[in-house]
Parts: sequence; C-alpha cells; structure tokens
Amino acid sequence: MLLAEIVDTSARVAATRSRNDKIAELAALLDGRPTELLRIIVPWLAGELRQGRIGVGYAQLSDVAGTPPGPGPVLTVERSDAAFTAIRDIAGTGSTRRRREALGELFGSATAAEQRFLTALVAGELRQGALEGVLGEAVGRAARVAGASVRRAAMLSGNLVAAALAALEGGEAALAAFHLELFRPIQPMLAQTAESVDDALQLLGPARLDAKLDGARVQVHRKGDRVEVWTRQLLPVGPVVPEVVESVLALPVDEIVLDGEVLAFRADGRPHPFQTTMRRFGRKLDLSAMRAELPLVPAFFDVLHVEGRTLLDEPLSVRAAVLDDLVPARHRVLSMQAETAEVASAFLSRVLDAGHEGVMAKSPDSTYEAGNRGSSWLKIKPAFTLDLVVLAAEWGSGRRRGWLSNLHLGARDPSSPGSFVMLGKTFKGLTDATLTWQTEQLLQREVSRDAWTVYVRPELVVEIAFNEVQASPRYPGGMALRFARVKGYRIDKRPEEADPIDTVRAIFRGERRVGQG
Repeated sequence: MLLAEIVDTSARVAATRSRNDKIAELAALLDGRPTELLRIIVPWLAGELRQGRIGVGYAQLSDVAGTPPGPGPVLTVERSDAAFTAIRDIAGTGSTRRRREALGELFGSATAAEQRFLTALVAGELRQGALEGVLGEAVGRAARVAGASVRRAAMLSGNLVAAALAALEGGEAALAAFHLELFRPIQPMLAQTAESVDDALQLLGPARLDAKLDGARVQVHRKGDRVEVWTRQLLPVGPVVPEVVESVLALPVDEIVLDGEVLAFRADGRPHPFQTTMRRFGRKLDLSAMRAELPLVPAFFDVLHVEGRTLLDEPLSVRAAVLDDLVPARHRVLSMQAETAEVASAFLSRVLDAGHEGVMAKSPDSTYEAGNRGSSWLKIKPAFTLDLVVLAAEWGSGRRRGWLSNLHLGARDPSSPGSFVMLGKTFKGLTDATLTWQTEQLLQREVSRDAWTVYVRPELVVEIAFNEVQASPRYPGGMALRFARVKGYRIDKRPEEADPIDTVRAIFRGERRVGQG
C-alpha cells in the first residue's frame, strides 16, 4: 500500500469540518485491508507508531528536514513501518548518527507531503482532525459493527488502537470480550457544557449537582491491600499521592474502583489553583516535604466497581447511593439533588463562594459512558470576561492555513499610557468569518513580522472569556489566562478603554469573583 494513500486521506480529513465526511474518509481507507496492514495504519491514524518510541527526537528530525524529496509517490506503508522498526532497534556506539542516517534514507524516498506527514507522526504531533470519537465511528463502519461498541471497548481497555484492531479483526464478538478489569484503568467519562443551571435542568430535568472542583482527576483501583491511582491521561501516580491511597485503604471494602479529584487547600479552606495542586505530581520532589507543605485531599464523585460487581451500566442514582454508603463525606464531592433552577442556582453560588469553579449537573438515570463526552453530564462554569488588546497573531496551520489565528493578548498598563502587558495567547472561539475579518484587520495594522507571527499596532479590542488567572513566568506580568477563548471583537471600544492589568491581578488574588464589575 502506498504511503500516499494515507497522506492524502489525512489531508482530506484535516481539511473538512464535516464529522460525517471525516468518518467516511477514514472508513474507506480501512475497509477491506489485510490484518497486517491494519496493525500499522490504525496506530498511525491515532497519531502514534506501533513501535512506540523509536529513539528519534526533534534534533534528528530537524537534521533530516532538508532532505530533498523523492520524485513521486513510491514509498509504501510496509517499507516505512519496517524502517521505523529498524531505527528503533539501532543500539550501541554511534546509534544517534545511524538513526539519523536511516531516517534520512527513508525521507529521501518520500514526497514533500509524505515527509511532513512522517515528521508529525514521529514527533507525536499528527493533527488531522480525527479525534477518538471520529476514528471509533470510522472503525465501526469499516468493521460493520456499532461505533458505540468500539468506543466502549476503547474506554474499557484504555486503548483505542487495541479496540479498533479487535473490531476490524474479530467484529462484535471480539469487542464483547472487553470488560472492566481491576488495575487496568478505563478512560474517564467527560461532560458537555451548559450555559447556566437553568439550561442544564431544562435539558436533564431534576438532576444531581456536584461541585466542580479545579483539581487533578484520578481513578483509583483497590483489591485487598493493593491500591493503584491513575491520572485523567491514565498515567500511574500512586506513589506521589499517598493521601489518596490511604483514604481508599480505610474504606470498608476489599474491591473498589473510584472516580474523583484530588486538590490542595489553602489555610483559609479555599482551594489552591490547579497549577499549585499539580506541583504534587512533579517527577523530582521530596515527597515528605511536599506532603507537609501541600497536602492533598481526595474528593470522589463516582464508583464504577465494588466487591466483584461492575456498576458502569447502573444508573447514577444507584452508583451515588453506593458511593454515599461507602465513602465518608470528607472524601466525597459536595453534592445535592436539585429539582428546580432556584435550588440549583443557590447551590452554584455556594460552590463559587467556596472557591470552586462551578457545578456538574448529571442525570440520575445516566450510565457511566467512559471515554465519551456524554450529554447526560453537563458542566456549568461561569467565566470571567475581559476586554483586551491584540498585540500580535500567529499564522494558522491545517484548516486555518492562510489566516492569522493565534492571538497575543494584552491588558492595559495604567502606569505607562499606550503600553500593554501580555497575558497569553488563544485561538479558541474563532469562526471562519472572524478569522477572515481579523486577518484583514491585523494585516492593515502590521508593524513587523517573523516566520510565524505578525506584530501589530495595539488598536483592536477583543472580549475574552476565561476561567481563571494563573501564575506564569512566561509572560512579563507573571500571570496568564487559563482556558481563554474569544467572545467577539469590541469595535466600539478604543484600546485605552481595555481592562487594566490591575483588574487581572485582583482576579488572581481572589479579590474579584465572576459576575462582579
């Protein structure tokens, strides 16, 4: 099979916004392929090599970046895969040089488009718009099985590639063999977004409300005296969170799987920012000292398995009752049942006053759709907004090629009229129409540029929504906006009317809450 078939499909998938078209393209690529080939290309479509890491870093990729491309599409998938295996197996004296030479030989047989694809694949940066849900549906279509079956197998195994290959090689019967196993983490269930508690209750009806904590997501498995903990990305972290291990060992059970968060609290009882909590997950730390300085508190909100009984398909009302019965309140997320929007709004205010970021509204009938962003769970996170000034913009890539996309944002500095303090970047929330308009407007204000960025006169004011301000040594003000996204341009405002850096500092210190002027 020619590598060009994969590269061309990847380009078409990246270029379209249509989910159905993406699924159709990927399904057509996979349909009818022999097993040996699928074991190569399915991992590629998921953005990884089946060999895992092959010992090639950015420096070596940069060294071969200038390799003259081949005259035409002659490189095959099989030859590329064999080259990756050979490169991985190179060892001993001069291995770095020999890997670079082998990689250069491979690139010399590739077209320019194939070189770009292989570079992104080896670097782990392949971005083609084929998210897990899309690829799972495509695999289901190619294998003549339900996409939901593929997704379920993927979440139970924590491995989309394994589930996809099982579907393509063995169909529904192979997928049915996947089940929750202790000490094999599953992908966490995610939530969609609602604008308000009113909207959430209109969609769900009476709902269970959980405080939405800005902590680190954890999944915990226990059998007897053995306890393992994983992050949202399914990375093992048990040794660095002994507080979690100890709290689960204290439960009156032999087997249990829990979903929850861990976070650190300040002396006044309010939670630390997310990035402070994440200091506990560093690779090199004095655990005893860090535990004393920054103790963690687990807060669980779901139970997926208990005493040999898997609860994934049980309604949340049943799982919540089991959780409440087994886990003490000090280690459970603050929750309540809300029948009306008034009650839900009062709970949201209580949660925000306690320093948390919002609430989760969950249908009492919802099953645990692991690995899926289900509509039966809705997150409500009131956001801050600021009017900021665009200082520069970076050229987009992929579908946004040719547009100025990633905006550099600045707050007004009252101590120096006409000056602005950069607070970070964002490309979120931009429609095609906005991208077209802002590219035209920013180019009219260009003062200089480099290979990636156009610097502009600070004249355009843009309204930015974000969830919090966090410490950041990357920017002059020592702060950055978290989860920033564009709400719209304020063409009615002049740059001297933009929000001052003092307002940002007040949010950072916790002196200003969502909804305050």
